[in-house]
Amino acid sequence: MRARRAETGPSIQLRKDVRFAIAAGHPWIWRDALMPHELPVGTDVRIVDREKHFVARALVESGPIGARVLSRRDEPIDRALVDRRVEAALALRDRIVPPETDALRMVHGEGDGLPGIVVDRYAGTLVAKTDGQASETILPHVVASLSARRTEAILIRRGRGEGKTTEVARGVLPSAPIDVREHGMWLRADLVNGQKTGLFLDHRESRLRARQLARGGRVLNLYGYTGGFSIAAGLGGATQVTTVDVAEGALALAQQGWERNGLPPGAHTGIAGDVPKVIDELRARSERFDLVISDPPSFAPNEASVPDAVRSYRALHRGCLRLLTPGALYLAASCSSHVGRELFDRTLLEAAEKVGAVIQILERWGAPADHPRLAAFPEGDYLKCTLARVLA
Repeated sequence: MRARRAETGPSIQLRKDVRFAIAAGHPWIWRDALMPHELPVGTDVRIVDREKHFVARALVESGPIGARVLSRRDEPIDRALVDRRVEAALALRDRIVPPETDALRMVHGEGDGLPGIVVDRYAGTLVAKTDGQASETILPHVVASLSARRTEAILIRRGRGEGKTTEVARGVLPSAPIDVREHGMWLRADLVNGQKTGLFLDHRESRLRARQLARGGRVLNLYGYTGGFSIAAGLGGATQVTTVDVAEGALALAQQGWERNGLPPGAHTGIAGDVPKVIDELRARSERFDLVISDPPSFAPNEASVPDAVRSYRALHRGCLRLLTPGALYLAASCSSHVGRELFDRTLLEAAEKVGAVIQILERWGAPADHPRLAAFPEGDYLKCTLARVLA
């Protein structure tokens, strides 16, 4: 039975019939699916169909996403709703937290029913990050809800690149990078100036897999950032590990993390430079590796950039495959949501054909359980990891 029509409160009418997508759990309503309106960003609105029947409660957003859905019930988007979502998110993490781990995603935006907001835990500090202007409306509720349930300090990260800022919502700002544990290994996280919220926590299980695969081999970690994959490989028994990143500061943290885990200093080398150029230099020196890990930044920030991204992935795969010994392993990752799983794996196959290699696909996976994805929201299933082996 349809929900009865409400007589009060702002509403936006659907121009396209996307009711079934919303009912299935998709958290976005594209602007072209909505009738024109002049409501300010962040307004709590009722989404109604052409007959003015209730469909969802949402926050008005700017840009191509016209509204972010928070409830399929006709209820206000307030502290009570946020409290329920935060409580459910924390309860899930209490069930799935791996042993010897204190770095975890506590709130995963759309996947936890709080679109545009992620919250990561780094030992005694929580770091929240917003995406889109509408999320600022509920951010104070999220902070208050977390403060009522947790004793950690809370930081707010906004913006990207040179324009990013870090604010203190509770506690004090860390004066230096902090140490966190992940499956028992120590990682250094810069919560003030680092990328994302400090670390790429969505690769936690990928790093564990690399640790299991590295024994007795030479490992190359491309776009290595602070060396999580490198440290994992070292703890797994790699004989030599090379970390490549354009940022010297990240490489310094990688070396600190390497030493913090008690690994032999001479077994790790950091190379500051552009990855394609470094790959060419390694090939020129006839360097070969038993495991190459490639986790580049997003090559496709939007749909229009997909063709260029495909070319970049092909070129990267070709370079990596040429550095592998027969029987060696290639762990290729993509965080570009606009490049789907099938397309990403096709770039790997095309690269292998180009260099004359035959590869086996051993495993495929995505983000771990603290990054839940909605079944009706394929855009949220952004991370793709493929483990391949070059046939001898």
